[in-house]
Amino acid sequence: MVSSWFKKGKNLLLAPQATILSAATIIMLMNLVARLSGLIRLRVLGHYFIDEELALFFAAFRLPDLVFEVFTLGALSSAFIPVFARTFHKKQKEAWITAGRVVNFGLIVFLGFYLVFGLFAHSLYALIAPGFSGPETETIAYLARVLFAAQGFFVVSYVMTGVLESLKRFVVPALAPLFYNLGIILGTILFAPSLGLLAPAIGVVIGALAHFLVQLPVAYKLGFRFRFELKAGKNVKRIGKLATPRMIELGILQIAKTVELFLASLISTPAYTYYNFALSVQALPVGLFGLSIAKAALPTLAHYSNEPKKLKTVFLTSLYQISFFVIPVVMGMIVLRIPIVRLLFGTHLFDWSATVQTGYVLSAFALGVFFQSVLLLLTRSFFALHDTKTPLIVSVIGVIVNVMVSLVLVLGLGMSTWALALSYSINNAFQAVILYFLLSRRLNGGSLFALTPIFKHTLSAFLSGSVMFITLKFFDRSVWVKRLSFITNIQSLKTLNFENFVLDTRYSANLLLLTVITAILGGIVYLAINALLRTSELQVFLRVLKHRKFTIPPKEGESVSPVASDTSGI
Repeated sequence: MVSSWFKKGKNLLLAPQATILSAATIIMLMNLVARLSGLIRLRVLGHYFIDEELALFFAAFRLPDLVFEVFTLGALSSAFIPVFARTFHKKQKEAWITAGRVVNFGLIVFLGFYLVFGLFAHSLYALIAPGFSGPETETIAYLARVLFAAQGFFVVSYVMTGVLESLKRFVVPALAPLFYNLGIILGTILFAPSLGLLAPAIGVVIGALAHFLVQLPVAYKLGFRFRFELKAGKNVKRIGKLATPRMIELGILQIAKTVELFLASLISTPAYTYYNFALSVQALPVGLFGLSIAKAALPTLAHYSNEPKKLKTVFLTSLYQISFFVIPVVMGMIVLRIPIVRLLFGTHLFDWSATVQTGYVLSAFALGVFFQSVLLLLTRSFFALHDTKTPLIVSVIGVIVNVMVSLVLVLGLGMSTWALALSYSINNAFQAVILYFLLSRRLNGGSLFALTPIFKHTLSAFLSGSVMFITLKFFDRSVWVKRLSFITNIQSLKTLNFENFVLDTRYSANLLLLTVITAILGGIVYLAINALLRTSELQVFLRVLKHRKFTIPPKEGESVSPVASDTSGI
């Protein structure tokens, strides 16, 4: 039995996934664990540090994250996977040589940035976060120098991620963020009492190392080797050429994120904490469904780059799956925003005022979660067509919209932190709509793709959200005591002795119980209405659950074509 379990575990880690839905399901499950660990990480941080201190820690991430997003994630997401996968299909040895060379060039770029950043960190942060005091800026710069060291591990680690995802091994890359979060959690718990804010910064370095080490054995077994050479070759040049537009796009996006820090520092010291806490919550459905399905679809989209009809089928199947999962979660985030924030982050240091402020920000983020999720799929569809310029142009325009709206709302109208999240949502909606229109023209003969499934999911989610709202207000004691809802003003209900059926949500156990019951009821209503509307996404989902297999019927038209030369024997 132990041998059987070991074999199944080995196959899960090493075997390629056969379909987009199977790959996406694996990534979803692993991402769920990793994202939940990320929320636990924030809870731990909230336990040890007050809002003002956490704002300094989050601010310190801004410039290291900029380098990571642009030069590490940017190059790999748009260029490395398509080039590596296509080369591996023809010449495996050449593909492995390319991967080793990309690591070397990436490390050289990282070292150059690290030297420059180490010298000018204080001046840079004084410029981009003027709302912080001099001592606070010094603390931010000190933490940022430590955090930047972690980027060296990520340069290598994300090449491993690209290799494994190119070969449809999604489990280990999806597990890597879990180890990253565990590193931060352990670093904080072990060292916070003695090192203060330096403790989670050290934890970031430990987590980045773990992110790399957990992927190395599988990548090595498949054929990856480090190479001590600096010869570019045609593939590395090809990656650089394809990556340049995406890197420019992400660079412009980072400008918008830097403006967010700039404005948050002017609103208040803890404002950036509220923003980042809400951002982490909204990232859960985006990563769990949007990113999982988009990443799983990319190899197949790239495979069908010369077959528009099949690429269109894969895109629409993935789009409707994202819609089916994400839209009801968005509704749940809006209705349950306060309970979610309170349960996740509420501590003696993260008080009720902080909960309310973070809840406002979360609601504004929720409005753009669906568009953000779809945008991940749309950009990858253009990448699969070897078109990185179109997403770049749309992204540049979207970032300009984002920055302008943020400046008007915060500096012009004096609005609070939630305005930054609203601007972010408007940006994602703008980009998703434009790219959807352009991709429809390219793949659908000038006509828009069918939106009927998305309308069905939206209707189901709206009715589900209405049920959740009424349930939440009906059983929450504070609503009846303070007369906070229309429910308490209904004449026929005024004679009820509400103390007999309500829950005192000042206690965490009661709040958790009410939130879980409300969410489950909302989920049942959502699925029931989808069943009445006969949505195909529900039928596929139920078949997957029934057979407990990560496969979908061939008629769905989205099977992943295996890499022909994948003969690793694993």
